[in-house]
Amino acid sequence: MKNYWVTVGAVFGFLAVAIGAFGAHQLKDMLSPQMMDNYKTGVLYHLVHAIIITSIGFYSNSKYFKAALFFSIGIILFSFSLYIYSISGFKPVVIITPIGGMSFLTGWFMVIISSFKKE
Repeated sequence: MKNYWVTVGAVFGFLAVAIGAFGAHQLKDMLSPQMMDNYKTGVLYHLVHAIIITSIGFYSNSKYFKAALFFSIGIILFSFSLYIYSISGFKPVVIITPIGGMSFLTGWFMVIISSFKKE
């Protein structure tokens, strides 16, 4: 499972950098400041959680693997909904953004709870 979470985190990290660069170079003149801010928020949360997922993989303690799963779900629901909304303006997609945020919070809560468990 260790290599699985390292790979997942690395893929998410790669995508975060690529998506961030795309926004900075291709979208900066196309999006309103508010939409660009939404986009940047998605990239920030995406990259931070990709780093945490990769760290969980490197640490290789299975008690944190469920948290990595919730962080992954959060990236998909939170960050990608913000990307879609920012680029397309399709407002109904933001309905799932808070679900992604709750997934991030659940992951962090699981890290807290798991940190009290004996190895």
